[in-house]
Amino acid sequence: MTTTAPGDATPADPGRTDGAAGSTVTSPPDDDARPPFAPPPGPRAVRRRLTAEIWIVLGLSLGRSGVYAVVAILDRLTREESLGSQTATLNPSRSPRPWLDLTYQLLSIGFALVPVALALYLLSANGRSAVRRIGLDGTRPWRDLGVGAGLAALIGVPGLGLYAVGRLLGITVEVQAAALNAAWWTVPVLVLSALQNALLEEVIAVGYLMERLRDLRWSGPAIVVASALLRGSYHLYQGWGAFAGNVVMGLVFAEYYRRRRRVMPLVVAHTLMDVVVFVGYALVPDEWRDALLLS
Repeated sequence: MTTTAPGDATPADPGRTDGAAGSTVTSPPDDDARPPFAPPPGPRAVRRRLTAEIWIVLGLSLGRSGVYAVVAILDRLTREESLGSQTATLNPSRSPRPWLDLTYQLLSIGFALVPVALALYLLSANGRSAVRRIGLDGTRPWRDLGVGAGLAALIGVPGLGLYAVGRLLGITVEVQAAALNAAWWTVPVLVLSALQNALLEEVIAVGYLMERLRDLRWSGPAIVVASALLRGSYHLYQGWGAFAGNVVMGLVFAEYYRRRRRVMPLVVAHTLMDVVVFVGYALVPDEWRDALLLS
């Protein structure tokens, strides 16, 4: 056994004590012990990482909905009853007790926006504001509101007509846009649900996806088509008419974003359309809906 005299220290002791002054002297770090500097990833590694990121974000949000919608349409097409005689319910009630139903509704809306936060976080990884990058900021409120209202009219009115035609042809299911129990919070929750749908779809299917595909050097037309097909895919559970209508809507919205790089007008337009459908369905009498072929 090796012993050391009091006040002495071995050369390898990083915290050597000076016996005379009582101070501690720290040895300089060994250069060989430092971790090697990692070079920046190459283009192929960046592409692989971005591709994986896209699949993860979509797998947590609209891509997952698209897969379920494909399975749902296969289920509907293989039933004995025709597609046109089937029903899809949006905004269903989750509990017969009003306070618990409200709690479930608010939790559902809040958690559905988590993928939106993730997409914005990933887009801001280089230090640039993702909100500004995709034009989700409030720097042009009146212009965004005007453009959004125009887009809502451009898409919404023909969309209702396409839905009615699809119902007549039997290629679109009956969509019950609101099935909440009547309560003081019914309309506010439907408005929040419309806003949630708009943020989820426009931020991810348009802003996030198109920016990432642009980073991957996809061509402009390919990006627009990919965004539109994604939008159509997760509406397949409503039938072929809804798929076609949402692909057309996706083409218009994606092309607008490709030219203007602003997603806020799309959020405004989508919110307005869903508010009209959700709240209108809840408030309009059944006889009116039957006359308008909305049920």
